[in-house]
Amino acid sequence: MEELKIPKERISMLLGTRGAIKRKIERLTQTRITVNSEMGDVMIDGDSVNCFNCLSIVKAIARGFNPEIALKLLDENFNLEVLSIDSFARSKKDLIRIRARIIGTRGRARENIEEISNTDIEVYGKTVSIIGKVENVMVAKQGITNLLHGSKHGNVYAYIEKQKSKYK
Repeated sequence: MEELKIPKERISMLLGTRGAIKRKIERLTQTRITVNSEMGDVMIDGDSVNCFNCLSIVKAIARGFNPEIALKLLDENFNLEVLSIDSFARSKKDLIRIRARIIGTRGRARENIEEISNTDIEVYGKTVSIIGKVENVMVAKQGITNLLHGSKHGNVYAYIEKQKSKYK
């Protein structure tokens, strides 16, 4: 049995309309999910491998991903990476600035990184989460880390493209 806490505002995404998403996840992972809507507690019951798969899907939904994207984690070649951007900010104003740098104007920076690295990225709260194939996630993670350290967007895009060409 696994247990985790998710933000209350993400519970409706986990459950879906009349519990449809929750049932779909349970069916695909062969687990049983119990949600305490008051506290944001989620308990997952099943064998260890299925619990692990279900846990990563629930974490992805909790970190802002659409359930359909989170279900990509059922493929063993896909990975979820969560980066804390808290340590790069000294104040709330810094945190807002850093989040804006990652997202970009009208979401363009995030979209560019997603497109170049072939990953899905969500900026939620004090975290940046990435879903994709393991090698793509590592490249995107390093690119975002470079961006957090102050690299220019163009340099980050070029870095990701260069790294991607090494994997081909």
